[in-house]
Parts: sequence; C-alpha cells; structure tokens
Amino acid sequence: MTAFASTDLTELDLVQNPAIGAYLIWNFTLGYQEDGAAESAPFLLAFLVLPMLLHRQTFDAVASTRKASGLTLFAAKFDREREALVELHSRARLLRPLSLQSIGVASTSRLIRIDHESALLHGYPLDLLDVKKPSIPERLKGFSSAADKIGYWFSKLGLPQIASTLRIDF
Repeated sequence: MTAFASTDLTELDLVQNPAIGAYLIWNFTLGYQEDGAAESAPFLLAFLVLPMLLHRQTFDAVASTRKASGLTLFAAKFDREREALVELHSRARLLRPLSLQSIGVASTSRLIRIDHESALLHGYPLDLLDVKKPSIPERLKGFSSAADKIGYWFSKLGLPQIASTLRIDF
C-alpha cells in the first residue's frame, strides 16, 4: 500500500513539496558559490528562494532576467506592479515551514551543509557528491536555473542591499 494514491495529489502538492524545495535550495547555494566570491550562503536567504520561484509572476521575471543583469534589474521589472514584489515578504512568511522542511531535506540528503555557528549554507557540487545529475520533469527544468540565478544575484550583494531591493525585512 502506498502513502498517497497519485489521484490524491493536487498540482499544488506536486510543486510545493520539500523534495523539490530541497533541489531548488541546493541549486541556489551552488549559484551563490559559483564564482568563488562567497563560500556559503546566509541561512536567511534560503527563505526567499521558494517564495520567488513558486509565484508565477516573480518566477517569470527571474527567468526572463539575464544572470549578468542582477537583482536590481529584476526588481525594476516590478516598477508598475509593486504589489507582486511587496508581497514577497508575506509569501516568505507563508512558505517558511516549506522552506525549513526543504532545507532539512537538502541537509539530510547531503546536498548542502548547514554551519550552525555561522548560520551559513554550503552546497556540494555534483562532482563532490559522486552522483549523476538528477533528472527532473520537463515542466520544472527552468526552476533549477532560476534558483541558480537568484543565488548568483544574492552573492553580489549584502543582506541590507537585498532587503532594500526586494522590499523585505529580515
């Protein structure tokens, strides 16, 4: 007997689950560490990944913004529709349990390491994990590159700049 029959799962259940969240947070940490400027991502920033990616309007803006353009140009896309960006803070609060579960899954799966003393997350690249890249459903392919992009953008700014740009409070 299985825990869930496939017909019992809604689209929301399929997307908002800790395993997918763990995969996205892992990609976020790899993006944060990409150019070697930062070794680990601040723990707090992981709580912004899912609210940015699991919301259609912000996901589309992340996906359509070039990596080299940065967080500021991403945020500028919301000049006319500020509510979508302003609501990021409340979405982060609502998705906090899912984000925390996702961080836990990523940690127990050894995709990331949590440094409890410094409150940092370190992602392990595939070559260190000695595993092949996981295959993900086609409909989720853009999410991993978007998470990587967010990590890269965040690595270029300090926490106060990120909070100011995204109009959030830590």
